[in-house]
Amino acid sequence: MNQTSSINNARSIHFVGICGTAMASVAAALKERGAAVTGSDEGIYPPMSTFLAERGIEVRPLDEANLAHRPDLVVIGNAISRGNPEAECVLEQKLNYCSLPELLKHRFLHGKRSLVVTGTHGKTTTASLLAWLLEHNDLNPSFLIGGIPNNLGQGARFTESDWFVIEGDEYDTAFFDKRSKFVHYLPEAVVINNLEFDHADIFGSLADIQTAFRRLINIVPRNGLLLANGDDAHLEPLLGIDHCPVRRFGLGGDCDNLAGDLTHSESGSGFRLGGTAFRLPMIGELNVRNALAALLLARYAGLSDGQIQSGFDTFEGIRRRMEIRGKQNGVTVIDDFAHHPTAIRETLKALGQRYPGRRVWAIFEPRSNTTRRNHFQAELADALRLAKRVVVAEVAKAGQIPAEERLDPARLMEDIRATGADAVTLPTADAIVDHVANEAAEGDILCVLSNGGFGNIHQKLLDALGR
Repeated sequence: MNQTSSINNARSIHFVGICGTAMASVAAALKERGAAVTGSDEGIYPPMSTFLAERGIEVRPLDEANLAHRPDLVVIGNAISRGNPEAECVLEQKLNYCSLPELLKHRFLHGKRSLVVTGTHGKTTTASLLAWLLEHNDLNPSFLIGGIPNNLGQGARFTESDWFVIEGDEYDTAFFDKRSKFVHYLPEAVVINNLEFDHADIFGSLADIQTAFRRLINIVPRNGLLLANGDDAHLEPLLGIDHCPVRRFGLGGDCDNLAGDLTHSESGSGFRLGGTAFRLPMIGELNVRNALAALLLARYAGLSDGQIQSGFDTFEGIRRRMEIRGKQNGVTVIDDFAHHPTAIRETLKALGQRYPGRRVWAIFEPRSNTTRRNHFQAELADALRLAKRVVVAEVAKAGQIPAEERLDPARLMEDIRATGADAVTLPTADAIVDHVANEAAEGDILCVLSNGGFGNIHQKLLDALGR
């Protein structure tokens, strides 16, 4: 049996690393379609453990005994590496296996009109907004998104609609397939929001990332569409192609779709595209670009500008994207997933536009594989100094990074203070909570910037401020 047949015809499927959001969602969808699904993982805890239990999928600790029934197919998650007992068993016993992107390609994306949203920043927001525009206008799309849109209540859904909105990640596929995940997604239309160096654990340079995106561009069909940020200098060298239509969008220059007359207020942003004015319930230039990309793909899917504006008006945002977690004694606590210097800068700029005259704090956890390293030592300082007060946690799992490659928090503090901002580094979430609760004043905006849980710091801040 060839690989395609083994994936398409598998009736018993085991997921190694099932508690990832995308893995769990796909496993549940296959069970609904009649497959016998089992799964295992190292970290088994809510919300995904609950999600799977509610759907009748038992999750067991990693152990090669989980494969004793010799499933038709084993799906190996992106976080699984050599040495994992189940991965080793699969290879030793010559069981059929594949990655999650391969499974998506064969079982869910074939025959669909795949709208792939990519870029270093803004993927989740753009994909969420696009999925909502289609859903709000009764197109009932399938979607797979790396976050939870508040309107949709879940990050994944699989329907019978022709349309499939999928967030295209440039991260590698699996330990046995080092290509970016998005090359498996059978794109009809692709948006590239931007392109910067990131994922220092798998990419050695900006050129490596450009190569990954070039591979995606090479598979856009002639009857499809490539939408690209025309303001991004790193993206421009990839756009000299003629095998498919290319359209540029942006806020300046010679873009085909140029947004102008930008406005920002506490309630949202506004912009004009051609002869049409649009209102957006989100703040900041980055979100205007995200909305431009979603708007143009929605037009591609056949929606009118009136339908699109109606979708904008009812969009309720995404969890962990400038999400207000609560207010206590006049202090607002905001959660944001930003961890790359550009995303941090744009988030802080947007908060300055949304809350003019108020003191914005940046509370940052260096946790991603890139920001734990010193690759962005200077850029992080430039971004964080947009806040009036800066607090930085210790580098997460610092011992995993060689000292000469590791971010230097002390130097980061010196660089930020040199421009007049107040900055301090503290070792733990609890220490940060004590410091901030003592220093915060009525009207302050506390923006927590992390791609992890950060020790439940958001609720701890609200509790401490309440006391």
